[in-house]
Amino acid sequence: MKIPSTKAQGSGVPSAPVLGPDPRPASAPVPGPDPRPGSDPGPEPDPRRWLILAVASTAQFLAVLDLIAVNIAFPAIGADFRSASTAGLSWVLNAYTIVLAALLVPAGRLADETGRRRSFLLGMALFGLASVGCGAAPGLGWLIAARVVQGVAAAVVVPTSLSLALPAFAPREQATAVGVWTAVSAVAASSGPVVGGLLAALDWRWIFLINAPVVLGAVLAGPRLLPRTEPVRAGQAAQPVRTEPVRADNVRTEPVHADGARVEPVRTRAVRRLDPLGTLLVLVATGSLTTACVQAPEWGYAAPATLAFLGVGVVAGALCAAHVRRHPDPVVDPALFRTRGFTTAALGLLSYFLAYSAILLAATWMFSGVWGYSTRRAGLAVAPWPLTVLVVSAFSGRIVRALGERRGAVLGAVAFTAAPLWWLVAAGPSGDGAHYAVGFLPGLVLAGIGAGLYQPVMFAAAGLLPARRLSVGSGVLMMSRQGGTALGVAALVVVTGGARQPGLGDLRAGWVFAAVAAAVAALAGAVFRPADDTADDKAARRH
Repeated sequence: MKIPSTKAQGSGVPSAPVLGPDPRPASAPVPGPDPRPGSDPGPEPDPRRWLILAVASTAQFLAVLDLIAVNIAFPAIGADFRSASTAGLSWVLNAYTIVLAALLVPAGRLADETGRRRSFLLGMALFGLASVGCGAAPGLGWLIAARVVQGVAAAVVVPTSLSLALPAFAPREQATAVGVWTAVSAVAASSGPVVGGLLAALDWRWIFLINAPVVLGAVLAGPRLLPRTEPVRAGQAAQPVRTEPVRADNVRTEPVHADGARVEPVRTRAVRRLDPLGTLLVLVATGSLTTACVQAPEWGYAAPATLAFLGVGVVAGALCAAHVRRHPDPVVDPALFRTRGFTTAALGLLSYFLAYSAILLAATWMFSGVWGYSTRRAGLAVAPWPLTVLVVSAFSGRIVRALGERRGAVLGAVAFTAAPLWWLVAAGPSGDGAHYAVGFLPGLVLAGIGAGLYQPVMFAAAGLLPARRLSVGSGVLMMSRQGGTALGVAALVVVTGGARQPGLGDLRAGWVFAAVAAAVAALAGAVFRPADDTADDKAARRH
């Protein structure tokens, strides 16, 4: 039996043969361009969205906590590995930091291509195994190797967690969802010294072993709660795949052109090309620059090793920028940065975390050095910051909807800028007579307000990208966070003169630096355009 074909009028070219009714179910979505969140009310939110966010936030909490809490455990780790040098012990922290920063973008791209839920669950399982390996490490070399694996796993789960949670919420709820997600990060960062101190008092190995039951719960709940995502196959040339001839009622059916020639039906599958060179350049650039920032206080800022890593990072970054413009499907698509709101958010987060990391470290130095607090008391003194973030984040969605994204971001950055300025004024000339409730607490509250308003708007900018780029876009924003954090700590050390325990005069210079960086973040918020419909943005969304 022959199935007649149709011909487009005036084209002279036969159209594809009609092989029967559309095999897709009636509920299947019609293929088309990715909708842009915020352009319309959007689909109904997932009824399990808060449980999805809870699982995703677990990964964020553990990844950030293990970055901060290990600092407190250095003396205890050194006591166990007495033959290790201080430089060797520093790699317990630095290996994790460098690997995490270097792999965020490639891991986000891999998650988009292989399926986000699959990547998240595998990353969480690997993080749990690496945590057990850290806790059971018989020697320093084993511990550092396990920390490297932890960094790899964290690089997979951190950007993937946001890209899994964000689509589950309606556009009007996304600011609140990202506010909760970032609040978890702020709580993990600010409570790290307290948690690390309490666990290290028992045994430093518990800092890692405590992760195992949390990871186990997330891995068991993930398959039931997290949305299934298929690998992204878009934007590349289709490859034909032969299929069996169509059969109906045991009668062989062969589609034919109008001239009687047989047509072999095909299915098409878009295949993305790999970019190993681009991935290598991203790894070398980010890894080298992060290493230079992290190790500079120990090596020296003008030391040959620091300058060498800095030079390699700059050259690799320049080569990567040139490479991604030529590759048909680069590891980081330049089209991401043609969405102006996303680019502004990435730069704003970089400036914000320059200030964030400097403020957090300066506060720790103020409490433990100038005021002589114990490690545990210093951690508790910082606690109003994350507590304020939690309170503000609960209302951030309503505040942002009432003010608008741009005004909400500016208000948050201005509040954050006011925190170090408050300390400059209220700490007094020596700081000895300053009272915590008057001289420091208001600044911590202002910093919490700023974090609760600024971060949700900027991290939610990942939602401006097409759905197929959510993970890699989240990875870029996380790169801004990690890069800003590393640069902020390095800059604070430079500004305070490299002193191991800076005095109040040195900290004042650090507060000025933090205020300037936060002001730059406010400027980014002022020019942030979440609903930009310029020609460049429209072109970016079509890709």
